[in-house]
Parts: sequence; structure tokens; C-alpha cells
Amino acid sequence: MRLVAILAVTCLTACVPAKHSGETAQVSMTRAHEAVPAVSASAAAVAFAAPTPTRSQRSNSEIAQDFLDLSFRMESGRTLPVLTRFEGPITVRMQGQVPASAQGDLTRLLSRFRNEAGINIAQTTAAASITVEFVPRRTIRNTYANVACFVVPNVSSWEEFKAARGTGRLDWASLRQRDRAAVFAPADASPQEVRDCLHEELAQALGPLNDLYQLPDSVFNDDNFHTVLTGFDMLVLRAYYAPQLRSGMTQAQVAAALPGILAQMNPTGATGRSHNGGRTPPAWVQTMEQALGGSGNAGAKRAAAERAVQIANAQGWTDSRLAFSHFAVGRLSIGQDPVAAANAFAEASRIYRGLPGGQVHAAHVDMQLAALALSQGHAQQAVSFADRAIPVVRRAENASLLATLMMLKAQALDLAGDSAQAKALRLDSQAWARYGFGSDAVTRARQRDISALAPSRLSMAGRG
Repeated sequence: MRLVAILAVTCLTACVPAKHSGETAQVSMTRAHEAVPAVSASAAAVAFAAPTPTRSQRSNSEIAQDFLDLSFRMESGRTLPVLTRFEGPITVRMQGQVPASAQGDLTRLLSRFRNEAGINIAQTTAAASITVEFVPRRTIRNTYANVACFVVPNVSSWEEFKAARGTGRLDWASLRQRDRAAVFAPADASPQEVRDCLHEELAQALGPLNDLYQLPDSVFNDDNFHTVLTGFDMLVLRAYYAPQLRSGMTQAQVAAALPGILAQMNPTGATGRSHNGGRTPPAWVQTMEQALGGSGNAGAKRAAAERAVQIANAQGWTDSRLAFSHFAVGRLSIGQDPVAAANAFAEASRIYRGLPGGQVHAAHVDMQLAALALSQGHAQQAVSFADRAIPVVRRAENASLLATLMMLKAQALDLAGDSAQAKALRLDSQAWARYGFGSDAVTRARQRDISALAPSRLSMAGRG
């Protein structure tokens, strides 16, 4: 069990509709984040390269169906009667206890919205279309348990949000056009969690409100392997704000316009499919929630993950839902059956590597395999898995996963006797760790956990 806890180094998030007193607020739930003590002042001092999102490699017909599924349904299954969006220029304002890292990440994100999605959006200090208010994490958790951040319509402050609860003003389905929205994000989270909230919640404030498990190349997916908006996501947002569409259009009207829009925006749209489409059965979602949730014993969680694989196979899926099911089995088998865990990870990796956008998911699998190899004393295997994943993770801008991979590789190098390179790699990982984990204390704890994975060189010599 200790190994399972150690390997749960990346948060699994889901965007779910929270229903209280008749309201339907769209919220992003974090299942594995813990409170971050005293975010260090230098945590924001990390720079990613210029974004290089991959153009969607799926067919325009499949993307069109994904667009409709994302835009006309909420995660509860409730349908939305019409398309709603902001009409005209859009402004964004930050207020509250704004973290030091937030301004740089917001500037970068708004630039992407303009350049990649063609959205007329800018930051302002005046009243704005979208207000991002930062409040203490406990304030959000006291409102919606296990929630990291969320977005609601028709308000511009936390006080307005509190006053509107139970009045129907927060109901997305009642809108015919978006005029105001508010994103509430934690002021005391790690810089990466703050950035991830900005990406997902601002994208939902602007566009689709649903998440789909079958999407391999999107943040609009409850598996949340992608932490920043992808090329597919920007294409969806570009289509959302196409001049051929407008607020108030029905699903049939949007469906009729989409083929022409996508042919213009994505002329190289490939043929073929990467998922089976259709709605994901509640039974599979529930088993995954049981497998990866915070309650339940290890045996029950593993049994739930295995049921998820059975359901996925019965559905005939060959997409990311089947891969995610195998990934969950691997995660939950490490402490009891490392061979079964390795086999499950290998199957998840095989599926992910065949999916457009699946490279990031495969990198998460490689992190698990690197840790498993390290725990078994296979230093070179651990290094190889880390080396395969690191470039992918760096492009995906996942600092916490990047730092973890670097720490795992450094520990493997130590085990192999290359202490000088290991020391240099740990030093290089520090800035990424501060951004990803938020504090030096959390970083040191993560390093101790990874160090505890590896057998000692003395015990390795004894095996020989």
C-alpha cells in the first residue's frame, strides 16, 4: 500500500456538475491533491518553451460529433437546449488573493486563446466578462467537497455567488447567451494547480461544459492526463466562436454548420476514428470512481478497476477508456502483485500509443513503470522509462510529473553507481518541483518517498 500511495504522484481530476438547492454549477474536482504548505516565493520561477500543440489527427466527422457531445450536454447527462457563448469582445479580470504565478500563466493562456482559437479576449482591471477570483482552498472545499476550482454563470464575485445559490441564477441550462461568468480558484495551491484551473475553467467559461472519457487528446476528459489545453481543445474553441455560429442555435442547427466550419479550419482532417463515440455507461464511470476514489480498501478498489476492464471489453471499446481501465488496475496492483501491475501498464501503454494525443497518457504509464523497475532494483530499465517519458512531459508542460520522472531517474542513477549525474539531475529538477508541488517541503517529501523505493546498493550486491 505504501508503494501505491507513493506512485499516486499526479492528481486525477474530474469535472462534475454539483447540484445544490436547484443550482447546476460546473466544478472541477481534484481527488488526490493535498493542501500545499507555504508556497515558496521561487515556485513561479520556471519557464516552459513556447507551446507546441499538436494538430488534431482525428477525422472531422468524429470531431464534429465530439463538439456536439461536449456542447449540448452536461456531465450529469442533462441536455442543454441551445448553444451559448459570449458575443463580442471578451475581457478577463483577476481579483482576490492572486498568487504570484497566476499573472504569467494567464498572460500566456490569453495569448493562446487569441492566436490558436481566434478569440477576441484580453485582460482588464475593470468589470469583466469573466472574473477569476482567488479564494482560500478551504473556502472552496467547504462549499463543494473535494473541489479544486469551478466556474459558474451570471456572477462576478464570491459574494455574488453565495447570494445566487438556490435562486436558479447559476443554472447553465437557463442561458441563451453568456454575459458574465466567474471562475473560483484556490489562492494557496501550487502554481501548477493554479495554472491547470485557469486552463480548464476559462475554457469552460468560454465554451463546452461537458467532459468525455473517450477523448484521447483533450483536457475535456475526466481522466485529466492533459493538464493544459491541447490542439484539439483550441480547434473546438475556434469552432465555438466561428462566425457561422451564434448563441441560441439548436443542436440541429449547429450540426448542420459544423462540417463546413471544420473543413475550413481543419482541412487536413484525417479519416478514421480513435474512439467508439457514444455516451459512456454510468456503470463504467461508477466503477472507476470506486477504483480511484478516496474511500474503500485496496481489495475493493482493485476489484472495481478489474470490473471497469470487463465493462470496457464488453462495450467493444479499444480507446482511452479501455486503456484507463488497465491503468487503474496497474496502479492498484503494484503493492500486491507487481507482475500483474506491469502487465496492466503494458496493455495501457500499447493502447495509448496507438491513439492521437495518447503520448501524454503513455508518459504517465512510463512513470509508473520507472517506479516499479526502481523498486525491483532494475536501474537501467527505470532510466529508460524515464528517458522515454521526459521529452513528452516537458512538451505537455506538466512540471510535477517532469520533476517526479527526474527524481526517479536520479535515484536509478544512484543505484547504478553514477552519483555525480544523479546529483546534477536532482538539482535540475528543483525548479520544476517547486512549480509543480508548490513548496520545498512537499518536494523534499516526494524525494524521500522516491528514495525509499530503491533497494540499497549493498542489498543489490548481496543478490549478486
